[in-house]
Amino acid sequence: MTTLTPTAGRTGPANTADRPGAATYLNGFSNEVHKGLLNLRAGWREVLIQMITFPVFFLLLVLFMGRGQLRDELLLPGLLGMVSLTFIHEQVNRAFWSYLGDMQSGVLEQTYLTPLPSWTLILGRQVAAVVSALPSALSVLLVGVITIEARGGDMPFDVQILVPLTSIVLGTCGLALILCGLTLVYKRIEIITQFSMAVWFIAGGTFVPLDNMPDVTAFLSRLLVPIAPGIEAIRDILVGGHSLTGLETGWGLWWVILQPIVLIGIGVVLFGRLEQVARRRGTLGRY
Repeated sequence: MTTLTPTAGRTGPANTADRPGAATYLNGFSNEVHKGLLNLRAGWREVLIQMITFPVFFLLLVLFMGRGQLRDELLLPGLLGMVSLTFIHEQVNRAFWSYLGDMQSGVLEQTYLTPLPSWTLILGRQVAAVVSALPSALSVLLVGVITIEARGGDMPFDVQILVPLTSIVLGTCGLALILCGLTLVYKRIEIITQFSMAVWFIAGGTFVPLDNMPDVTAFLSRLLVPIAPGIEAIRDILVGGHSLTGLETGWGLWWVILQPIVLIGIGVVLFGRLEQVARRRGTLGRY
């Protein structure tokens, strides 16, 4: 005869003594980061190709906009937009495909068999995706700086741009959470990430300032696209010479700070709800 323990069949929160310690949380988080970096190293050939093609794409776009010439007035604004575009493309896709890849291989359910809450693993995946996106984004920045310097210009820098840069990173993480949550419930939605790339490129203010777009497009971009407020703020600071508190384009500093917080909040809530739906249906391992 089997003797049941006092905790058998319990569905409520675990006692304090039964909960994982801080070391366990840190270990689970670091394992997810390590797994993501292993995938980055395993795909080093793909990363190398991207580190070549993204800068070439940037230079070709500047040539196209300059009617066959590398016009100096287009290089810096275009560079700021292209670096942001490259980062959001790589970060969102790597976070999205980490979930989709685990679903396709049938191992996603294993991450829910640990005593750790899912947010620990989600945070690790997000950090790994951010780090994995940096090589391609930095290669665009490096080529852009070299091009500007080779043409006799100077690449400006202002520590104030760290605020909009942080806004871009956090807002992008929020968007990645939304897409990852959707893929837990709605299968075969890869087209969304590809379609969103076109939206970021065309309507995100990456190459054409939002002030030059229709009012409705500019409004929706500033409201929903994670990189749009940050790009406008960085251009105001580095190209326009304005201070962080005196931004002339966009909705000002308050929205640069608030938008990523809103996107992160929506991402956390939506991911949690969709995760519960997938667990209740038992579809975490289905694709």
